[in-house]
Amino acid sequence: MSVNRFGKIFLALAVFAVVFALNLRAETPLAAVAHEQVASEVNKPLVSSAAPTLFNVGPVPVTNSMLYTWVVALVIFTIVKLGTRRMKEIPSGTQNIIEALVSGLEDLCAGVLEPKVARWVFPLAATFFIFILMSNLMGLLPGVGSIGWGEADKTSSLPFAISHAEAPLFRPPTADANMTVAMAAIFLVMCLYWAVRYNGVWGLIKHTFGVKVDTNKYAYLPLFLLFIFIGLVEVVSILFIRPVALALRLFGNILGGESVLTLMLTKKPLIVAVLAALPFYFLELFVAVVQALVFALLAIAFVGTMCTHSDEEHGH
Repeated sequence: MSVNRFGKIFLALAVFAVVFALNLRAETPLAAVAHEQVASEVNKPLVSSAAPTLFNVGPVPVTNSMLYTWVVALVIFTIVKLGTRRMKEIPSGTQNIIEALVSGLEDLCAGVLEPKVARWVFPLAATFFIFILMSNLMGLLPGVGSIGWGEADKTSSLPFAISHAEAPLFRPPTADANMTVAMAAIFLVMCLYWAVRYNGVWGLIKHTFGVKVDTNKYAYLPLFLLFIFIGLVEVVSILFIRPVALALRLFGNILGGESVLTLMLTKKPLIVAVLAALPFYFLELFVAVVQALVFALLAIAFVGTMCTHSDEEHGH
């Protein structure tokens, strides 16, 4: 396993950060959020679906989820750097874990896709899995989502205690729709690129709208019209349904888990909150791994449906 292979995998991580910044949809600045929270007593969810802005870098607002994206990326780069600093023919320690993870993902791609397509898709699919997994797991660290700004807790003897962090300092990137939509958009662009590269423009059109069953000349016309309709449905699926499914499934599961844990941890007294949240915490550990795997698997499977000649060969 060469260092260049790892470089390809994690290069896409930088693209995530750029697209994430360009697609950023933040709330009002932090100072305004604090005033609005004090002024209004309306019922609102414990975890907002939009990430609050912590500060601005010129015209670009930096939210808590964007800040934590940089932290997650730094942790990933550090682990990979330490694990590949002294490559050994017989891996051990961190190198062994990294190579086992990457080899497993490579075998997964090879088992679903044709060899040349697997080589195209593997770096991005592995990046999706590793980044999402690290984001989900690091989102469960103590202090993430609970340290920040909010209404002061008058019942506590601690000087800076708050009843609930309504503007936390850190937030899991995958709990922000900007990040999941950015990843889905990157997947859509790359999927279309690979489909054209594999089939050609005309080949992709035939793959989408062509008749894919054996037939005679009398039944060909009605079947052709039927497959035109099926092709239109598939176009809608490729351009809209698949990216939305990727983005919202990940976002909804992570945001929902964060909301449940936050609700449990706001109970009083503290021992009751910890006992109530403990089962959900272990459940979220399972969900963190599953959602990362599901995102990567769906990305691989979606590419596989567009980069194969099995249907056409069966039709001939």
